[in-house]
Amino acid sequence: MFGVVFPNRSFPIDISTFSQIDTFHWILDMNTFVGEAYDQVREVCIFLLNNFTLPPDKALAVYIQSPGSPFMFVGAVTLARPSAVLSLPWPEPGGQLQLTAPNAAPPTAKIGVSVEDLATLPSLDVTAEKRIERLAMKVGENLFHFMQSFCGVDGSKLVVPMDILDRWFKKFQEKAKRDPEYLKGFAL
Repeated sequence: MFGVVFPNRSFPIDISTFSQIDTFHWILDMNTFVGEAYDQVREVCIFLLNNFTLPPDKALAVYIQSPGSPFMFVGAVTLARPSAVLSLPWPEPGGQLQLTAPNAAPPTAKIGVSVEDLATLPSLDVTAEKRIERLAMKVGENLFHFMQSFCGVDGSKLVVPMDILDRWFKKFQEKAKRDPEYLKGFAL
């Protein structure tokens, strides 16, 4: 059906390592797999196996859950995209930690996989969207700080020169041409 690999951490793991909850849901207990260092596992590669037939309108959705936090969607694979390397931005362990009996196992981190309708899922590549959002925020901050250095105050209004956007954009382009690593700093 499907398999996963944790880059630099595991050999391929097939579905038999996951606990099957029902026909369409599987869970991998990360504490069993890597102990309490689950948050050191930053990526997972999920792939469909050759003999698995997933309807074209369905996807295998991947979720992560830190102890006490809700599941968080991180991406999916489909017949059109049969494999993906997904970042695992583990949420902070949540406030939903519940008291357990003395002999009960503590809450664990999990990776969940489920068959879902493709139309109901957010973007298949959540990580790329977050990178783009982070890039836009950093470029916006760069522009704001540049404009701030030229601001004057007129009552309760900030006043900037009319050509400020042109000046900023030229400076931004020049830095990018001089130093190819400059733009990479925005994408982190």
